[in-house]
Amino acid sequence: MDYLYSAFKKIAFSIDPEKVHNITLDLLSRHPLLFSLVTDQGPLSSNYQVQVGKLTWPFPVGLAAGLDKNCVALDYFSRTLFGAIEVGTVTPKPQEGNPKPRMFRYPEQESLRNKMGFNNLGANQILENIKSSINHGRILGVNLGKNKITLEEKAFEDYLFLYEKFSPVADYLVINVSSPNTPGLRDLQRSENLRIIFNSLKNVRSLYPKPLYLKISPDLSFEDVGPIIDLVKEFKLEGIIATNTTIMENLGEGGISGKLCFKKSREMRKYILERTKESPEIQVIGVGGISCFADLLDFWKMGGKVVQIYSSLIFQGPHILNNFKMGIDKYMKKTGSKNLEELIKNI
Repeated sequence: MDYLYSAFKKIAFSIDPEKVHNITLDLLSRHPLLFSLVTDQGPLSSNYQVQVGKLTWPFPVGLAAGLDKNCVALDYFSRTLFGAIEVGTVTPKPQEGNPKPRMFRYPEQESLRNKMGFNNLGANQILENIKSSINHGRILGVNLGKNKITLEEKAFEDYLFLYEKFSPVADYLVINVSSPNTPGLRDLQRSENLRIIFNSLKNVRSLYPKPLYLKISPDLSFEDVGPIIDLVKEFKLEGIIATNTTIMENLGEGGISGKLCFKKSREMRKYILERTKESPEIQVIGVGGISCFADLLDFWKMGGKVVQIYSSLIFQGPHILNNFKMGIDKYMKKTGSKNLEELIKNI
């Protein structure tokens, strides 16, 4: 089955990355059964379910934000093995993002660099796209960001607006203050700025309660992460998504995803899981360079449950999900586990 994607990839990788990305999403939005020969479809066995806080993921691998920013291909992605699909980043107003070119491939390292700048159709259009989509029983996350023109001291207003807008249609929401591609955005990761954002959401969260995550950068120091974890506990967020892309100045502006960011992201995930070991109510979703079942197993051994992928899907194709499933099947057989919850619990 891999040869089908290999043929597609050979053509796709001869085209500008952003252009082929948009063409592919357009194809998937119009033809959601495309690549169906290399993706499992239909209901999944309950043996693969994982309880993640208040939500039950039907499969422990999800699609990370950034790939389907505008939620145009949910009907396709939710037909695959993905247990959750996270769309966005969405901003209140539409924005074009940064000047092109702004997406670059590193095929030998199975990595990408992007300096997109939260380009998206805006909250109103993306909400309509979600409402008109089919999610086939998969978990839907919406990743929220501020507009570039929004001043730092007004950033909380963007997140409040977006929470109110998307809480009725999302299974979980994500505060994104960790992209390196919007000037000043990462300054919002400072605990005093996060406190303002979380405080502004208190009332609306009580009226429209939905699991809320914070997505953080792998470039933070561990000293900075400690207070962030304390805030996540204080404001009773569902958890942390670790991590966003990393900065590698030698490669140029923008955020690096894929295998080049794996080591730094893994170190951050490990630290957060160790710090929250005595707080089982805090969920940690792992993302950043994860590309195979061995990476998922490593995350389970550190104390995590579910992960997200993006770059590895681009480089390996939809069949990567079947590879995760085969790895899970073999490990369940090896350990004699009846289901995934039992397997993870006893690792």
